[in-house]
Amino acid sequence: MITTFNNRLKNKETLIGTLISLSSLETAEILADVGFDWFFVDLEHSPMGPMEAQAILQVVGERAECVLRVPLNDEIWIKKALDTGAHAIMVPQVNTQEDARRAVRYSKYPPMGTRSLGVGRAHGYGAKLQAYIDRANLDTVVIVQVEHIEAVRNIEAIISTEEINAILIGPYDLSASMGYLGQVENPEVQAAIAKVHRICQDNGMPLGIFVADVDRARAYIQEGYNLIAASGDILMLSQTARKVVDSLKR
Repeated sequence: MITTFNNRLKNKETLIGTLISLSSLETAEILADVGFDWFFVDLEHSPMGPMEAQAILQVVGERAECVLRVPLNDEIWIKKALDTGAHAIMVPQVNTQEDARRAVRYSKYPPMGTRSLGVGRAHGYGAKLQAYIDRANLDTVVIVQVEHIEAVRNIEAIISTEEINAILIGPYDLSASMGYLGQVENPEVQAAIAKVHRICQDNGMPLGIFVADVDRARAYIQEGYNLIAASGDILMLSQTARKVVDSLKR
């Protein structure tokens, strides 16, 4: 069976997720009980590695889809991420069609790609090896990040790449690449985001975005974004704790 997450992406459902940067299993377990559709498990900007990510997958279970963002478009990182049992990966800094093709190639077994075969959690530690590899190319979701102005310029070619399942915009890195570090509301940055949105909408490509502010997330949902990464474990913890302290000290 194709993963529910893959089906929901294809059906353009609104999927609400959040960023997980902490390796705390208790935090992941609490978030899994809240009702998020998916988790953006970050191996790029956190100290986490494949072992910590696998533990999060085990704790979260079937309650939400864990999308593992690898640190770079690299064969070893991608196969390690998928061997943990993740059905979905996210690849950062995909700026050209060749970058997109490389992400797909590393994510798929031959003849579609060059993913090598190993025994791990994804395959039931060997017990379900053949059943897994028979379905893996179909079931694996590849999400690529548009987070550089070069990717905006090449967006048509990127989304035309076979086996790319969704685009997720990284507005902060995009703003930096345009000379407006952190200024995601800058009109030029917003125009670049709007271009990606328009082209993805016109071509039926599922589109997501990371957003720290809940009100802004609502606005993106109204605009038709269907893969929302809203806030994150670190942001929620620090912001809520600050509100408690400020309220009691006021």
